[in-house]
Amino acid sequence: MSGRTDLNVVVLMGGPSAEREVSLSSGRECAEALRSEGYTVTELDAGRDVAERLKALAPDVVFNALHGRWGEDGCIQGLLEWLQIPYTHSGVLASSLAIDKERTKELYRQHGLPVVESLLAPKAEVAAKHVMAPPYVVKPFNEGSSVGVYLVHEAANSPPQLSEDMPETVMVEAYVPGRELTVSVMNGQPMSVTEIITEGWYDYDAKYQEGGSLHVCPADIPQDIFDLCMSYAVTAHEALGCKGVSRTDYRWDDSKGAAGLFLLETNTQPGMTQTSLTPEQAGALDMSFGQLCGWLVEDASCNR
Repeated sequence: MSGRTDLNVVVLMGGPSAEREVSLSSGRECAEALRSEGYTVTELDAGRDVAERLKALAPDVVFNALHGRWGEDGCIQGLLEWLQIPYTHSGVLASSLAIDKERTKELYRQHGLPVVESLLAPKAEVAAKHVMAPPYVVKPFNEGSSVGVYLVHEAANSPPQLSEDMPETVMVEAYVPGRELTVSVMNGQPMSVTEIITEGWYDYDAKYQEGGSLHVCPADIPQDIFDLCMSYAVTAHEALGCKGVSRTDYRWDDSKGAAGLFLLETNTQPGMTQTSLTPEQAGALDMSFGQLCGWLVEDASCNR
């Protein structure tokens, strides 16, 4: 992409969610990448005065680098629609659907996509007894980045002791042993399959601490599993109504072949540092980080 000087871009980042620090990191790197492509860029930490700040800045495009609630659940998207400012990534409906893991699973099922058994339950009940036979995973039903994820092992004698930060209703999901896979979709086309290798659970620290995980792209997996991951990701992207870039995550029990592949969730705001999964997959297609960020800006619109 050639350098652009005719678009004034505001990179929205930070915000009040549990993923604030991740968003700040993504936002800073995206801003720098866009400057290297020739855009005029302002970085904006999204506080309660975000609407007034945006009106004053009057950007041509907002690059949405927010993560978690308020940033990828339809809230900021609705505000940007009201202000009639074109923005990157998915719109109000897709964002609100994808952040809600149970509603996402309902759509997956309707489109024939494989998901594991799960249920929603009050936090107090989950902390008092096993509401599902172990092993299982407990997590918020409306957060990302593995924030507040608890793995209850098969031999666990007692339920998990959940933190006060967990919402009053949580998702309990059957644990799938095996391998962690992910596929990014850009402009309706799948990029590649990455396998994520960690020493243990792919939690928040494994995602964001240096050396926390190893990414193998393209994943060294059988071609039929590779093809299924690519196809399922496009179906999920379209079923949710995603725009721009999304990323769908899987667990694969390789002892069961295709029957062991399950979708976990679709991210409408994938991590956007140079070493994040989606930029890595773009790099495997000879698209630089700056070119990826620039493409997202060029793809921005209202009524998404």
